[in-house]
Amino acid sequence: MFQHKMKRLFYILLLINYSLLAQVQFDAKVSKTSLGLNERIRIDFSMNADGDNFIPPNFESCGFKVVSGPSQMVSQSWINGRSTFNKAYSYTLMPMKKGSLMIKQASIEINGQNYKTTPLKITVTDAVDLPKDPNQEPTVRADDNLYLVADISKANPYVNEPITVVYKLYFSYNIGITNWRELNKPKYNDFWSQNIDIKQLVAEEGIFKGEKYRYVVLRKTVLYPQKSGKLEIEPLSLDIDCQVPSGRRNIWGQQQLVEDSKRVSAGSKIINVRALPESGKPDDYTGAVGNFDFKVTPSRTTLQNGESLELKVSISGKGNLKLFNLPKPIVPPALEMYDPEHKENVSTPLTGMNGSISDNYTIIPQYKGDYAIKPMRFTYFDLGTSSYKTITSSEIRINVLDGPGIASSNASPKGNAKAPVTVSKAFAYIKQKTNLTAIKSDDFLGSGLFYSLMGLPFLAIPLLILFRKRKEAIDGDLVGNKKKKSNLLAKKYLSEAKKQLANKELFYIALEKAMHNFLKAKLSIETSEMSKDKISAILLSRNADAATVSQFINLTENCEFARYAPSTSVSIQHDYERAVEIISNLEKQIT
Repeated sequence: MFQHKMKRLFYILLLINYSLLAQVQFDAKVSKTSLGLNERIRIDFSMNADGDNFIPPNFESCGFKVVSGPSQMVSQSWINGRSTFNKAYSYTLMPMKKGSLMIKQASIEINGQNYKTTPLKITVTDAVDLPKDPNQEPTVRADDNLYLVADISKANPYVNEPITVVYKLYFSYNIGITNWRELNKPKYNDFWSQNIDIKQLVAEEGIFKGEKYRYVVLRKTVLYPQKSGKLEIEPLSLDIDCQVPSGRRNIWGQQQLVEDSKRVSAGSKIINVRALPESGKPDDYTGAVGNFDFKVTPSRTTLQNGESLELKVSISGKGNLKLFNLPKPIVPPALEMYDPEHKENVSTPLTGMNGSISDNYTIIPQYKGDYAIKPMRFTYFDLGTSSYKTITSSEIRINVLDGPGIASSNASPKGNAKAPVTVSKAFAYIKQKTNLTAIKSDDFLGSGLFYSLMGLPFLAIPLLILFRKRKEAIDGDLVGNKKKKSNLLAKKYLSEAKKQLANKELFYIALEKAMHNFLKAKLSIETSEMSKDKISAILLSRNADAATVSQFINLTENCEFARYAPSTSVSIQHDYERAVEIISNLEKQIT
C-alpha cells in the first residue's frame, strides 16, 4: 500500500515538473520562407519568460546579411488575474546568395535552463520584380551614384619599386552614406605591403566621370612588388547602406528619404612589373632599390689590449630598406668579431619607406699590431637614373698598442697576416710531467664501487615514491594544470612580441600578428576572413565570455593605432601582459 502511494506521488511530481517546463517557450519565426535574392525577411526570436545571455545565430555563416537589428520588444499584461509576458529580438535580413539556406539555432538562458530554437530552412530564388509605390520609389538610384575606385600610382614599376593603392568611395550629392561593411578584403600576393593608418574619414570634393562628386578615402596601402611579370591585386568589395530621395514629401514640402543599398567593388588590378636590368648588374648586388647613402664608422681606431671597438655599418635614404641585407665586413683573424646588433629606424608614408638601418659589430683584438679592415661595397639600383650605383667605404686601420707575447718584437701582423706564435706554445707537444698508472688493478667484484652500485637501487626507492606522489598531486590539480597550459600557449603566440618590447612599432605588429595567429589556430579561419563582427560571433558561439571577447577586439583594434601613438615602455609592457591574460582566458573558455 505504501509503495503504491509513493509511486503515485512520484508521477504527480513528475507531471508538475513537466508542466512547469512546458510553460516556457522560445521560438524563431520568419516573415516568409521563400524569397528572391533582392528581397528581405524579418526573423523574430520570441519567449514567454524573461531570460539572459541571448546568443543569436551567426547570420553571415548562414548566408544572410543583417540589414537592421536587433530590436527588442517587451509586453506584459494582466487578464482575469493571470499574467502574460512576451519578449522578442527582431532582425531584418537580406540573403547573400541563392539556394537552400539554413538559419541555425539561437539560444537563451531562462530560469537556469538553456533553451534553443529550431533551425529554419529558407529558399532563396533569383531576384524578383518588387511592387513599386510611386510615393516610396526613389527618384535617385544608388546604382548610378555610388562607385568604389582603386587609384594605382604606377602600373609598370620595377621590382621593389614602391607603388600606392588608394581606395576611394565616390558618391553624388543626392545620396547619403549611413553604413558600409567589407565583404572581400584586397589580397596582395607577391607584394610586400604596408597599410597607412587613416585616423578619420573626411568627405572631400572631386571630379569623377566629368561631374562633381563627393568622396572619402577608405584605405591607403604601399606595395613593393617582389617579382617581375603580371601581378594581380584582388579587389576590395563593400556593402553600402545609403539614403536616397523618394517621390514623397512631408507636410513642409521637403522630400523624404528612403533606404537603399548597393554592393560595390574596386575590381581587380593588373600590375606589369619590370625586372631589374641585367646589364651592368654587379655580382654583389643584393636587391636594394632607391636612393641611399652608405657609411662604415668605427668607434675608435687605437686601443689597448682587452679593449673593444664598435664598427657601425649603416645605410640611410629612401627605398626598400627592410627588404635587403647589409654588406658584412671582413676582418683579419687576429680581430674577433661578434654577431651584429641590427637596428631599424624606418617609417612608411604613402611615398614609400625612408629612414635608416644599421648593423653594429663588436670587435675585440687578440694581439698587438696594426690591422686593416678592407673597404666595403654597397650597390643599389637608382630609380632616378635607372642604373646601378656602387658606394665603396674607405679602408680602416686598427692599431692595437699592446697584447700577449709576440714571437718577434720587430714584426707585427698586418692585414690578413697570421697571428704570431708565442714561445710558450712552440714546444707544447713536449710533455714535461709524467702520470704513472699501475699495470695491475684491483678486481671490481667485492670492491667498494661494486657494493655501492648494488645498494643504489634500494636507496632510490624512497625517491621514486616521493616523485610519484608529487606527480599525482600535480596531475590532480586540473585547474592549475589548465591555467598553466593556457599561459604557456599565450606566451607561445606572444614570444615574438616579447622580443620586441623595446621597439614600439615592431612590438605592436608582432602583437597583432600573434593574436590573429591564435584565432587562426583555435577557430580555423583565415586572416582575410577576420572582421570584428565575425570574430565576436564565433567566439561567443564557442562559449567565450563576452567581456573577454570585448577586451580581445579592443586590443586588436588598438594595435594599429598604438604603433603611431606616443607610448612608454610601461604601457607597452602593460599591453603585453593584457594580451597574455586575454589569450589565456580565451583558451580556457573556448570549447
